[in-house]
Amino acid sequence: MSKIVSNPKTYTGQELTTTFFRPMLQGDNAQALGIRVMYNMPVPTTLNFWRRTPDALKTYAKGWSGGSATERFQKTINLSKVKAEMSYAAADYFSMVYELIVGRSDVNLADLSGTELEAAETELFRSAIAESIRATMWIGDTARSGSYSTFDGLLKRIKTDMGSGANDIANVTMTSMSTVGNAEKLFQTIYNKSSAQLRASKGEGELAFFVSRDVYENYEASLLSGNLDSVRAAKINGIDTLYFLGVPVIDMGVDNYIAEVGDLPSSWAILTDKRNLALAVNTADFPGSEIAMWYNPDELENRQRAIFMAGCDYLMPELIVASHSL
Repeated sequence: MSKIVSNPKTYTGQELTTTFFRPMLQGDNAQALGIRVMYNMPVPTTLNFWRRTPDALKTYAKGWSGGSATERFQKTINLSKVKAEMSYAAADYFSMVYELIVGRSDVNLADLSGTELEAAETELFRSAIAESIRATMWIGDTARSGSYSTFDGLLKRIKTDMGSGANDIANVTMTSMSTVGNAEKLFQTIYNKSSAQLRASKGEGELAFFVSRDVYENYEASLLSGNLDSVRAAKINGIDTLYFLGVPVIDMGVDNYIAEVGDLPSSWAILTDKRNLALAVNTADFPGSEIAMWYNPDELENRQRAIFMAGCDYLMPELIVASHSL
C-alpha cells in the first residue's frame, strides 16, 4: 500500500481531459446540474441562443422571396484561471483511499495494483473539485474575500441585474416559507409574471424552477398534505421529482454554502429556461492546465493540485426571480 504515498501522478493534455474532467462534466454528471455545461469550448466561450422564425412559410412564386435571418443571441462567458489545492496527513489519506477501494466488490484486497490505487486517488480529488465548481457556480463572488471567490456565480449575477427596466431581470416579492402552501403561491405568482416566450420552453422540457431548500420543502409539504391514497403513498415512498404545472422544481443544494458566506439572500426561487444558464470549464486553451498528486516527505502529507479555467453566466434576462433573507 506504500504506493498511496510514493507514486507522483500528473495529468496534462488529452489525459487530463479523458481521465479527470470529462467524466464529471459530461453525461449524467453534467445533466445532474440541471443547466448547460460547456467543456473545452473555444476561449472566449460564447453562449448562443437561436430564436426560430415563426412564420417561415411563403406563398410559392418564382425566385427568392427570402425573409428575415434567424435571430441569434450571444453572450461571452468570462473564464477565470483557478487552482484547487488539497493536502492530507499520510495516515488520513491512506484511510480515505483505502475506503474507496474496499467499497468495490471487484477488487482483490490481497493484490492491489497501482491502477486501482490511482483510480481511487483520482476519484477522491475529482469529487472534491466537482462539488467546489458546483458551489461556486451558484454562490461565487470575486469581490468576496475568502470562500467561493474564484469566479462570479449565477446568484450574484442575477442579484446584480434584477430591476424593473426592459433589460433587467424581473423579480417578485417573496414571503416567508414558514407557512405550508406559500411556495405553491409563489410559484403561481412567478409563473403568471413570466413571458409567453419563456413559458413556451415548457413544451420543450427546458423550463425549470431552481429553488433553495426551504422553498423546496415547503412545496413538498403542500403536496403531501391531504388524505388521499396517492398522498399517503407519496408520504411512504417519497417523491422523486417535484413538479408545478409540469415544470420541474430543482433544489440548488447550496443552502449550507450560502449560510457560510453570509452575503447572499438565503431563500431563492428562479424560473428560467435551463439552456439560459451555463457553466464553462476549459483545460485545453491555455498553458499550465494540469492535475498533480504527490507525496511531500518533509511535511508527511499527500498533496493534490488542479489548475484550469472556469466561469458561468446567463444568456438573456428571461428569468423571473424571488429572493429573501431569513
